[in-house]
Amino acid sequence: MKRLQLFFTFTLLLTFFALESTVFAQNEPVMYFCDKFGSNGAVGISDQHPTGYLTVVVKSNYAMGLEDVAIQLDKYNFRTGEFEYYKKFHYTMELHMKIVYFEKNDDSDMEFEDPGFYRVFLLDDRDKTVARAIIEIIR
Repeated sequence: MKRLQLFFTFTLLLTFFALESTVFAQNEPVMYFCDKFGSNGAVGISDQHPTGYLTVVVKSNYAMGLEDVAIQLDKYNFRTGEFEYYKKFHYTMELHMKIVYFEKNDDSDMEFEDPGFYRVFLLDDRDKTVARAIIEIIR
């Protein structure tokens, strides 16, 4: 009887700690994709977009503290089964920003020309990953 009670107590504690860890699972910046970002926020949010220009949005619950950043695109190569470097765009943001969007500008076109799967990264000035997501580009 004591063994059974001890077993249930241990299982209950283990379950409690497992559930507690899922509460804090999304404490990092989140990246998503949209057609455009305006005064009312993101328009056309999806993880599947047609070829062409796209806006990448990164949202955080806290100031990200970043200034010089880059958006890097890696394209999935079905022959090798791996992602390969595709292109990279550099941007400047303000330290206090909690939400930032990256779109076509004079220095970067943010165009996805070819259909496929892309891994998209927000990198800090030391090329460390701040946020990442995968998007499918279709015709």
